[in-house]
Amino acid sequence: MIRFENVSVSYPDAPGPTLSEVDLHVPEGELCLVVGRTGSGKSTLLRAVNGLVPHFTGGTLTGRVLVDGRDTRTHPPRELADVVGLVAQDPQAGFVTDSVEDELAYSMESLGLPNPVMRKRVEETLDLLGLADLRHRPLATLSGGQQQRVAVGAALTAHPRVLVLDEPTSALDPGAAEDVLAALHRLVHDLAMTVLIAEHRLERVAQYADRVVWLPGDAKPVAGDPGEVLAGAPVAPPVVRLGQLAGWRPIPVSIRDARRLAGPLREQLGPPPTDHPARHTATPSPAGHRTRNGRTAPPADTHTGPDNGTPLLRAEDLKVRYGTVEAVRGIDLSVGEGERVAVMGRNGSGKSSLLWALQGTGKRSAGTVSVNGTDPADLKPGPRRRRIGLVPQQPADLLYLHTVAAECAQADRESDQPRGTCRAALDRLTPDIPDRQHPRDLSEGQRLALALAVALTPRPRVILLDEPTRGLDYPAKTRLAEALHTLADEGHAIILATHDVEFVAEYATRVIVLAEGETVADGPTGEVVTASPTFSPQTAKVLAPLPWLTVTDVATALATR
Repeated sequence: MIRFENVSVSYPDAPGPTLSEVDLHVPEGELCLVVGRTGSGKSTLLRAVNGLVPHFTGGTLTGRVLVDGRDTRTHPPRELADVVGLVAQDPQAGFVTDSVEDELAYSMESLGLPNPVMRKRVEETLDLLGLADLRHRPLATLSGGQQQRVAVGAALTAHPRVLVLDEPTSALDPGAAEDVLAALHRLVHDLAMTVLIAEHRLERVAQYADRVVWLPGDAKPVAGDPGEVLAGAPVAPPVVRLGQLAGWRPIPVSIRDARRLAGPLREQLGPPPTDHPARHTATPSPAGHRTRNGRTAPPADTHTGPDNGTPLLRAEDLKVRYGTVEAVRGIDLSVGEGERVAVMGRNGSGKSSLLWALQGTGKRSAGTVSVNGTDPADLKPGPRRRRIGLVPQQPADLLYLHTVAAECAQADRESDQPRGTCRAALDRLTPDIPDRQHPRDLSEGQRLALALAVALTPRPRVILLDEPTRGLDYPAKTRLAEALHTLADEGHAIILATHDVEFVAEYATRVIVLAEGETVADGPTGEVVTASPTFSPQTAKVLAPLPWLTVTDVATALATR
């Protein structure tokens, strides 16, 4: 169905080819997962399938890409639209209408399908992806994860034979991601659709893949069995790394296969220490309990403030309302020096609205916020950035200059920091990004790293991050965690809204779970994440009932046995 024949792609002024000598065959009815470091060429490979590379992006493509027998050199994207559906990293950039239902119908209108067919497919897609309650909503009012589901649905309604998805679960909560991937799995097995996915959150996708293609970036791609390829790649989900640590063969890529092999490892680890924090499991309530004034109080087992350190940020009875929608409903929050707090919850639960309300420039319907005794909303931009910084879900919103070097230099000037401060922060997150590169030409992960570096340059006392690992590979996440650890050790308070359960397990000291704008759980990471199968990391699922959350925890425990 998809065939790459000695394909290389180069762009002007680039130090080398983005893709080099790619030979790949993806047969009909296969789900193929493309992996690699940030900037290794995954998006370029995907866009070559429907002809966007090079017809739209420019550059030079050598070799041939054939899709259902059509050569993309002679068939531009419009002549492949009936065969290939593409879901890009940034769903907003691909929207052409204003509402969910109109967006789902647009691709079919472009193909000239009859109205009864369009109506039937829209209804099927709404049910398939859990979008029925959003059908009349304006796209601009949806959360990032909801927009991503709409983008997947808009591609599916055309019934393409090939579906290409670039980071399709990056903005989805764990439950929504499982729903989308399960739907794709059914399409592959029931309708023989061919699916090509590039994804960094491999713990979500690897179990569904028939084949994995690893792009090393400096050598020919490696394709083969998921477990074998991921075991040799620098990007691998925790279950694969746990299999390598334990010496399991074959290397498992699913929780089920790993648990079948994990009995001897659990015996070797022995009973958990009696004082291990994850033994004290919490049971988050789905809705909290109501007080007499109608507000929702946290469940009895929640953590209502930092155990130590001076509180840097306080919020009391914080509310955010958009028309008739209550996004945040009377949240009380206290975060102290050195705390690393993860805010979790399904898409639309109020995480982003909470962060913007805390930062001071977002909507706030009621309540108070103070950072070191001052409300950020009362500060001018410069002093506010030094007190509280926010990196939004769309990092491009912080970037407006023409080169990476210009963005870094401007961040240094605005923050009164020595020249090179922002560039040094960028290199710690994602090294080797060229100074003269335009920020809009960076990969999603590189663009996020640049926005993070800009926001961290003034060294704000409180740092707010909205989906900070979106588009980052595992090594980049490790570098981000190290940078945030350093800031926390220096007394900064860090709050991040995320769906990345593995990053939370590695990094956060405290987890807050929101539902419909209310706090339903708040406590130490080990307690909250192990109390829910939705938020539990892979290592915890494989080794349950033992309390270890990460492969690093297991390695440390084995070293002490």
